[in-house]
Amino acid sequence: MPADWLGVALLGLQLCSGTLALEVSVGKAPVIYAKNGTNVLLPCTFNSCIGIEKANFSWSHNQTEIFKGVIKNKDSKPEPYAEYKSSLKHMLPPDLALSKDNREFNVSLLLLDADFEDSGPYTCLVKNPKEKDANHSGTFTLKVVVALEKVDNTLTLIILSVAGGAIGLLILIMLAKKLVLFLLKKTRKQKECLVSSSANENTENGLPVAKIAPKSAPKA
Repeated sequence: MPADWLGVALLGLQLCSGTLALEVSVGKAPVIYAKNGTNVLLPCTFNSCIGIEKANFSWSHNQTEIFKGVIKNKDSKPEPYAEYKSSLKHMLPPDLALSKDNREFNVSLLLLDADFEDSGPYTCLVKNPKEKDANHSGTFTLKVVVALEKVDNTLTLIILSVAGGAIGLLILIMLAKKLVLFLLKKTRKQKECLVSSSANENTENGLPVAKIAPKSAPKA
C-alpha cells in the first residue's frame, strides 16, 4: 500500500509540474460582441495548483501590449503596474474577488467606452515565477458593432408550443383511455351481476319448474 500511495503522489507532482500547472482561460466563446460606446468585460482567469508568487499578467490587442499587472500572492487582488493605474481606456474591475480555493485567479480587464477600433484579437498572458517562470495565454476576438442583434425566439417558441401541445394531447388520450377502460369494466360487472341474478330467480324464485310424475311399474 505505501508504494501505491507513493506512486499516486509522484503522478500528482508530475501533472502539477511545468506548464501543465498553469492554465489560462478566456471563456468558451471565441468571439465576444459589444455595442459601440459601452463598457465590456474582457474575461480571463488562470489556475495554478502549486500556488503563485508575484504572478505577472498582461493584455495585448492586435499583438500590442495594452495593460500589465501583478498578483503578489494567493491573498492579494490583482494590481496594475504604475504606468497603467491611470489608464482611461482599460482598468481592473473594482469587484474582482480573491481566489476561493487559492487556485483560480481572476485577471479580467474592463474595456471602457468601446469603439470600432477596439475590435480585434485580445490575448491574456500569465507568467508565474513560482513555476519556473511557466507562462500560458488565451486569445479571443472582440467585435464592436452598432447594435447587438436581437435573438429571434419565434422558432423556439413554436417548437415549444408544438411539443407542449403534443404532450398535453398524449396526456388527454391516456386519461380518456383510462376512463373508457373503467366504464367498460364497470359495465361488464353490471352485466355479470344481472346474468347471475336472473339465473338464481329462474331456478329458485322464478318460473315454476314442471314436475314429471314417476311412471308406475308395469302390471304383470
